[in-house]
Amino acid sequence: MTLTETFNQPLRITVPLGERPSEIWIGAGLAENLQSLLDTAGFGQRRFLVSNPTVWKYYGEAIQHVCGNAEVILIPDGERHKTVQTVSRIYEALIRTEADRASSIVAVGGGVVGDTAGFAAATFLRGVTLAHVPTTLLAQVDSSIGGKVGVNHKLGKNLIGAFHQPTIVIIDPLLLETLPRREFRSGLYEIVKYGMIASRNLLDSLASNTKSIFARDPAVLLPIITESCRIKVDVVTKDERESGPRRVLNFGHTVGHALEAVTNYRRFRHGEAIAYGMLAATDLAVERGLMADRERQVLTKLIKKLGRLPKIDDLSQEQILETIRHDKKVVNGRLHFVMCPEIGTTSIVDDVTEDELLQTLKRLHIGKVENG
Repeated sequence: MTLTETFNQPLRITVPLGERPSEIWIGAGLAENLQSLLDTAGFGQRRFLVSNPTVWKYYGEAIQHVCGNAEVILIPDGERHKTVQTVSRIYEALIRTEADRASSIVAVGGGVVGDTAGFAAATFLRGVTLAHVPTTLLAQVDSSIGGKVGVNHKLGKNLIGAFHQPTIVIIDPLLLETLPRREFRSGLYEIVKYGMIASRNLLDSLASNTKSIFARDPAVLLPIITESCRIKVDVVTKDERESGPRRVLNFGHTVGHALEAVTNYRRFRHGEAIAYGMLAATDLAVERGLMADRERQVLTKLIKKLGRLPKIDDLSQEQILETIRHDKKVVNGRLHFVMCPEIGTTSIVDDVTEDELLQTLKRLHIGKVENG
């Protein structure tokens, strides 16, 4: 089966979160209407566009053309710059230009821009209005939705952060045309995650439309992006601050975040690390008898079909385990680990031992034993 939906008009999804509802707009060409969408959403006249030089090279002129006199703040590109120091640069620009509580931040870029600018929006003057214009597939289906903002620490990913819901998220698949293939594929792995936790149809659609997906065909991308957004909105609506059900979105992230941290956020794109994390989670589930091997093979074959993952057998398994010990999903000394008994369902366990994790790393050839 494949996902099918007609997109003759932009689609709006409301995220009903009490007094702070968000709106997600999805449609080809929506970026051309950025200013009018911000006006309709109630944004004040003082708007700061936060982006990076890579994105700005492609889209800066067009976005400034539609946004009139919006002020621009550029931050360094790359996961290693998702730090408190970069947030401080945003603060400085806001303070020097006398931004106030009626000002707003519009994050134009991928997950790093969105998380960093979002954290600045959450904390500057105790919170200003935020909009996301995601320019990567991963940001369009995941990081721009749900209100999680934050930065990394040398000891772990996203350890410093807050919840700050965007007033509006504007998703335009035409912004993906300039995205490098590797970055695009990274987003596909995050969509695989949504399929694993909630929708076999989504996995089937990825598997059967791979060629059209990599061709960036909006007619194919739009329903896949929309389904991913709907899954995340459904989860976030039930649990905005990750006290329970929202934890299912961490499928693949325990080992994935550790791989990013031990390589100083330089080797992996986020989705690539999550792909390895999903393989580890399904390996653990199969070994525990929680998941049938045929279900695991669906994931394994799809990840392989999407493309080759970066080298991983030279990392230290002990460093990976040490990083997992500091993971924010450790509660009262117990690691909460998301597994999928079958595709479309989830289970959270809190009794995974370090020996189990080590055996999984060995079976998957993730890292090596020190002095081994």
